[in-house]
Amino acid sequence: MANNNSRTVSRRDFLKTTALAGCGAIVATHFDFARDLIARVEAGELTQAEAYELLKAENTLYSVCLNCNTGCGIKVKILDGVAVKIDGNPYNPFNLHPHLEMKEAPASAVLVDAGLCPKGQAGHQGAYDPYRVTKVLKRSGKRGENKWTSVPFSQAIEEIVSGGKLFAHVPGEENRQVTGLKELYALTDSKAFEEMGKDAVALRKKKPEERQAAIEEFKTKHAANLAALIDPEHPDFGPKNNQFVYFWGRKKAGRSNFAAAFTGAFGTNNTHGHTTVCQGSLYFTCKAMSEQYEGNSFKGGQKFYWQADQENSDYILFVGANLFDANYGPTNRTMRMTQRMADGKLKMTVLDPRCTKLASKAQRWVPVLPGTDAAFAMGMTRWILENKKYDANFLACCNKAAATAIKELTWSNGPWLVKLDKEGKPGKFLRAQEIGLKAAEKRTDKDGKEFDFEYLVAIKEGQPVAFDPNEEKETVVGELFVDTVLKDAEGKEIKVKSSLQLMLETAKEKTLAEYAALCGTDAATIEVVAKEFTSHGKKACVDVHRGVSQHVNGFYSVASFMNLNLLIGNFDWKGGMIAASTFNIDGTSSSTDKQPFNFKKIGPKGLKTFGTSIIRHDIKYEESTLFKGKESYPAKRNWWPLSSDVYEEILPSIADGYPYQAKIVFSYMGAPTYALPAGQTNIAALLDLDKLPLYIASDIVIGPTSMYADYIIPDLHYLERWEFHGSHPNMPVRIQPVRQPVIASPNEVVKVFGEEQPISYETFWLALAEKLGLKGFGANGFGEGQDFTRPDDFYIRMVANIALDRKEPVADASQEEVDLFLKSRRHLPKNVFDAERWQKIAGSAWPKVVTVLNRGGRFDAQAVTYKGDQVTNKYGKYINLYQEKTAGCKDAFTGKSYYGMARYIPVADTLGNEPTKLSEGYPLHLITQKDVRHTKARTITMPYLSGLAPENAIVIHTSDAKKLGVKTGDQVKVVSATNPEGVWDLGNGKKKPMIGKVQVTETIRPGVVTFTLGHGHWALGAEDVTIDGKVVKGDKKRAGGVHANAAMWVDPHLKNTCMIDKVGGSVSFYDTRVKLIKV
Repeated sequence: MANNNSRTVSRRDFLKTTALAGCGAIVATHFDFARDLIARVEAGELTQAEAYELLKAENTLYSVCLNCNTGCGIKVKILDGVAVKIDGNPYNPFNLHPHLEMKEAPASAVLVDAGLCPKGQAGHQGAYDPYRVTKVLKRSGKRGENKWTSVPFSQAIEEIVSGGKLFAHVPGEENRQVTGLKELYALTDSKAFEEMGKDAVALRKKKPEERQAAIEEFKTKHAANLAALIDPEHPDFGPKNNQFVYFWGRKKAGRSNFAAAFTGAFGTNNTHGHTTVCQGSLYFTCKAMSEQYEGNSFKGGQKFYWQADQENSDYILFVGANLFDANYGPTNRTMRMTQRMADGKLKMTVLDPRCTKLASKAQRWVPVLPGTDAAFAMGMTRWILENKKYDANFLACCNKAAATAIKELTWSNGPWLVKLDKEGKPGKFLRAQEIGLKAAEKRTDKDGKEFDFEYLVAIKEGQPVAFDPNEEKETVVGELFVDTVLKDAEGKEIKVKSSLQLMLETAKEKTLAEYAALCGTDAATIEVVAKEFTSHGKKACVDVHRGVSQHVNGFYSVASFMNLNLLIGNFDWKGGMIAASTFNIDGTSSSTDKQPFNFKKIGPKGLKTFGTSIIRHDIKYEESTLFKGKESYPAKRNWWPLSSDVYEEILPSIADGYPYQAKIVFSYMGAPTYALPAGQTNIAALLDLDKLPLYIASDIVIGPTSMYADYIIPDLHYLERWEFHGSHPNMPVRIQPVRQPVIASPNEVVKVFGEEQPISYETFWLALAEKLGLKGFGANGFGEGQDFTRPDDFYIRMVANIALDRKEPVADASQEEVDLFLKSRRHLPKNVFDAERWQKIAGSAWPKVVTVLNRGGRFDAQAVTYKGDQVTNKYGKYINLYQEKTAGCKDAFTGKSYYGMARYIPVADTLGNEPTKLSEGYPLHLITQKDVRHTKARTITMPYLSGLAPENAIVIHTSDAKKLGVKTGDQVKVVSATNPEGVWDLGNGKKKPMIGKVQVTETIRPGVVTFTLGHGHWALGAEDVTIDGKVVKGDKKRAGGVHANAAMWVDPHLKNTCMIDKVGGSVSFYDTRVKLIKV
């Protein structure tokens, strides 16, 4: 839908900001024509003939936005090869509800403009940003000084692979020797990887006192390859290959697979994403809840989460979610609920310290104290259990057969019996053989591999009964509240309780009044919300997001709310909690054998990587060779047996050299220095040449983190490249949006494997593979006559897989559609789009590939989304109420076991100390928020958005403003106990104060202050840089506003890392106390 808002940015303002000193490495006059043409479009100065061109299907291409993580579909209108306007894709259900079906021809779809938020509409301005990097930059000064030299791509690849005295031209680094990738590619034999990996895993199973002997045995057995290990005295660290660390910010499928093809072939297990800076504990709580019982343990949990099917819900309790500004809301979620809200069909309660746009439309706003959300949830839990407002039939199901019998698609462990230790702490579920009820047995999996299976136990009609949770024929239901003693085969007593009994007892640790006092409300409010929540059957939901998860107690807070959904059994029900569903890209779909390209069988063959990662994920501290016994507590840093992609651990762990030193780091689209709480700690890590000898960044501009790189490899803007964005949990429709090139790139064209292509993320990986001689890349990389030399070799195959997934593939494109496909890409150079090449790659799937790309992806019809009262795309599996796997892990600092049941846990540091001293003298609670006009580290570069919101503010309640003697417009500095100076220390003597304007409001809880993310930049074109001896002047408007993340608490024990959720991995955005000083 076209934006007719009368408030507009000056149509030529952004042109005036683009006059830069000429520089071959940064776009200057190259895009003058494009920017002028866009200005004419926005000013309404096109001729009638030109305007008519924008209505033609041949001048429209469909792709996916990336100005925030939602990834809405976009319709890009092209004029003279320039992207001049962006609207929403009507085929994509993120943009239109109901959306156009795939059978709708592009010739008619072009006349339908679907919805799109301001960020999406501004996307092309990022592509034509005059500060874009188009050639490889190598630093010519100290890290962070912003002094650069443009170098040939081939030179950069040679230096990164070979190493040497790469920075002898920089004073003080004349003799510094840098390790190259070639040296780290130390272990190359796949058999050695497999055998050493198995033995390294076996080491973990040894008791601490047995490990030294086992290490000596390992060294003897693998003597021929010990030189390839990081440290032969710690074989569990793995090979030197692991000293290459790759981390990323916002990355989706396709590019993820591409990178994995290289890192797998290279043999590093150090590949880490940014999950924990987003809503990490939400992901990893739900991963813990989705762990499946296989054999005799829990495994296979999904890194995902559920959200409400809000287009059918009658009641939603939103906690820490603001759908009208963020949380996949605009445009995806809000359009599915706005009319229903207006018609009174959807009622809402919002728990949030701020009266957000969502809260303003709710029936009830509860301004809870930050960090106390779980107290509200546990109060609700107690009321629901004591008043028997739960779904007893659902909760009584012990296995799949029982659930199926009552037409449920999911089931849980409410009746399962849990063993208690001598102190009464719950641990593992009771196994049937432990009480002589039913023996364990040998079973065979689908691959013919034998495994041990152990039955579990519930109480039925007063007697223990053995069951298999995944049994599909014999139904077993159990008693919900059990507290009893059973006897083992030798007559010894075993104290057991059912999971639901444990939940009740945990909830009763405090009264409703005590829970209410903790979260700053009253018992009556908790009761009325619990009553409302349990009054709508399966069509009620608790929907949580960042506001709950980004605390040090985020894991258990998320679990406490998700367990409320289990109490009413709303998973997979229309109007209940649902999970995302997508079309498969890698050819491994279980629903069809028609996909043409199985990437597990073609292309680079990954080595079986092994060893402890630099962030120590998926391993218990107690299983490491660093652990000697109880005296090893506290660990130097946390270990993460339940979480991965722990963003805040990467650079500080490298700075600490723990558990070993990294030699080379490569980052993609990452800005941890800006995005993380206490991000200045990451700057200090990046400046340390000894701990981080070589740092390479992939970026489209010189960013707040890439400015500290040794090399910047220019990447493609999202309008110039491929990716498969996937879906989000609220979306009931099965989809797979395709990001594809719609405009040409300004990047330097280089040759890799003899093929001309613009420098990009993919080109970098390919060039490294070529230089290192990695198998599976280059000629015949995908098989005889099937080369892997360009990005499209990879991505066109994936589009073919999307087209042929499921029982019914997409229709073949007609000749008319094929002609349109070709004509609409006539402006793309052959190094981006080669029709003959693409057709050869796709083979017989080519007409279907055209169908998918002509629509910007594949999208099921709205009509097939539901089956009766349940969703078609079901989760359909067991869900943990009590978490045995979690209870089996220990805190690496205290040695205490984690809780297996959700509960309220106060905010504390890594050693378990509440932050009393950190809070003294700092009366205000700092939180953050999003604005629909900005994301964190990119949108300030887009004049549409920076013109609408050139700066942000420190938002404060009227009563607090009065105490401080400030009013709207006054300036204040933000300071905290761990940053009393109130500055960003950018290194090299540069500091940026956290000073911003005050905005006084009644729409925030007293004692809480906030600011929107996306302002207060020190890079992205905001500051001067020197390239090839020429100064490129910065645009000071890009530095406007304040970014107060540096005020957020640094953990007292870790000292170089923000406060963390030790279980779920989240960073602490919302636990810091600050004071504001008027300036």
